[in-house]
Amino acid sequence: MRTGMRIALTATAATILAGAVATAGQGAEANAGSDGLSLVSPDGAWKLELSGVVHFDGRWFSSESASGDADEWLLRRVRPSLEGSLGEKVAFRIVPDFGEGDAKVVDAYVDAVIGDKLTLRAGKFKPPVGLERLQSSGSLRMVERSFVSDLVPNRDVGLALSGGSQRLAWSAGLFNGVNDGRSGDGDDDGNQEVALRVFSTPLNAADHGTTLGIGIAATYGETGGTSDAPLLSGYRSPGQNTIFGYRSGDYPTIADGERLRISPQFYWYGGPLGLLGEWARVRQDVRRTGATFDLGATLEHEAWQLTGEWFVTGEDAGYRDPGSAGTVQLVARVARLSIDDRSFAGGTTSFADPADAVRRASTVGAGVNWRPVESLKASLVYQHTSFDGGASVGNRPDEKVVFLRLQQTF
Repeated sequence: MRTGMRIALTATAATILAGAVATAGQGAEANAGSDGLSLVSPDGAWKLELSGVVHFDGRWFSSESASGDADEWLLRRVRPSLEGSLGEKVAFRIVPDFGEGDAKVVDAYVDAVIGDKLTLRAGKFKPPVGLERLQSSGSLRMVERSFVSDLVPNRDVGLALSGGSQRLAWSAGLFNGVNDGRSGDGDDDGNQEVALRVFSTPLNAADHGTTLGIGIAATYGETGGTSDAPLLSGYRSPGQNTIFGYRSGDYPTIADGERLRISPQFYWYGGPLGLLGEWARVRQDVRRTGATFDLGATLEHEAWQLTGEWFVTGEDAGYRDPGSAGTVQLVARVARLSIDDRSFAGGTTSFADPADAVRRASTVGAGVNWRPVESLKASLVYQHTSFDGGASVGNRPDEKVVFLRLQQTF
């Protein structure tokens, strides 16, 4: 969809919804503040909200980590958000993104409440899988997400039904299916994918002074790639450089069969301290056919990460960033990506090129987040990643990168 059409649709939706709010009752309330702009009917059932987030980033690599032109300033995200409720049972959200010189629709969905405890979501949104992936971009601790988020879906088009209680929540959905770590607007092979997630919070801060959440998520589906659309993803380093990819060219590796992902996950928050950890494995059937060979295999790649945080200014940590003015938060992460060794077996007939794709990647990093005012957050993060393989001789050079992010919300 072209940028002009997206803007026109957003403006049209705003006009329609503003009219709906106006007709819901006289004396609708208009508000403006750090949370954005809102228009609310007297009974609160009809609401229209305009908000957004802008991420202005800088990245600087050591000389051996990347080519000299890798250092850059960029608008990582430019995301205005239009959302609201149409009465007590229906809500919506539309989020375009104009970051990195591109224009796309990030979220576009409608929620409908069914009965007292069930919600049906339809449109484009995050499938219920990765724990860090499900965090909003405004709540990220380490500027960029971990290796685990590269193995699970980002955003997809489909339906999801969710329910449960405060202590035990669940979600199940049917989606088009997207490559690892990617988003999609359509179905490239006609095969759908099921996503399931169960998450329990046996301890909560209100009753116990600490919060503990434990869950597990999974996806399952069939994938059928072609030489023109292999339906396989590469994986990226913290500095967003591709460090693993399948063979392409005349005889590419393609997805060919089942894809199963599984991801156990947890978080713990007690006072100003917090931990978030998750592990993910993707099991993917692949095939590579050449002039003299036809090879298939089931490959299993996995990743894990553990992120810790401490509010030195004393605020309570939580899954969502508290967003209070004056907060100073120290963060740290360890993470690892492991590629199935069978990806490299067979020499020139292998599914991935060992001279280019790494076998392992291990990351350690630390940083600080500071909010001088409620709507502005500054982040400074350093990450050091070492690799096994990924070069014609020996290992790919370590990646040492410094991130600076200025986050403005409205």
